[in-house]
Amino acid sequence: MMMMRSQMFFGPRSGVRRGPFLKVVIFEFQRGMLYREGRFIRVLEPGRYLLRARDTLVRPVDIRPAFVTIPGQEVLSSDGVTLKVSIVAQYEVADLDVAFNKTQDAMSALYLTLQMALRDIVGGAKIDELLENRSRFAEGLVQAATEPIAALGLRLLAADIKDIMFPGELKKIFAQVVQAKQEGLAALEKARGETAALRNLANAARAVQDNPALLQLRMLQAIGGAPGSTLVVGLPGVMPLAPKPEQSSNAE
Repeated sequence: MMMMRSQMFFGPRSGVRRGPFLKVVIFEFQRGMLYREGRFIRVLEPGRYLLRARDTLVRPVDIRPAFVTIPGQEVLSSDGVTLKVSIVAQYEVADLDVAFNKTQDAMSALYLTLQMALRDIVGGAKIDELLENRSRFAEGLVQAATEPIAALGLRLLAADIKDIMFPGELKKIFAQVVQAKQEGLAALEKARGETAALRNLANAARAVQDNPALLQLRMLQAIGGAPGSTLVVGLPGVMPLAPKPEQSSNAE
């Protein structure tokens, strides 16, 4: 698989031979590696070239940023938990001479470098830290792999942890842990709400104790707010609504 991926750097041999000359076109997303008599001469920038055909070879190289995915790698965390971690990385060719003339297989070396950096990062962390700070560990992965990858003639643009997978039994255990945490948070919020309600009731009780008239006002508000009810309030010094019945002077 890695050998096939390595060939994706190169396009087919470029050029059309016309007599003693070789007509070559290098596109914008490419650079051409010019060899003469088996020796690397120089890098061809985008454009049209007319070269001597004898003993001349031009290999176009795709220099666009590309992605590589490293599937689940079994890694042991510092607290002894076995995980399967997959990562995705973006890279580009930085130095064609180093990547293709001085490195036997740049893609295989890139793959191996990312694997080793991943094992170092995950192996030095506890599982809780890894789950809670994935972005921080992704940054550590980039820092650990950037320099070794640069020595291959490549440039690491980005890397991220794609998936973290647990074995079957551990997956169930961690699911139960997450559920317990959520239930605990829900119970805590409920207790906070009940505490706030009790605090409000205690404040209301102290206010009524200091001002008994507040209780009567609250009662009147409740009665007045009931639909279809009429509230009549009497005030001191006002004539009663109905006269009191007179007592009969002829008491039998």
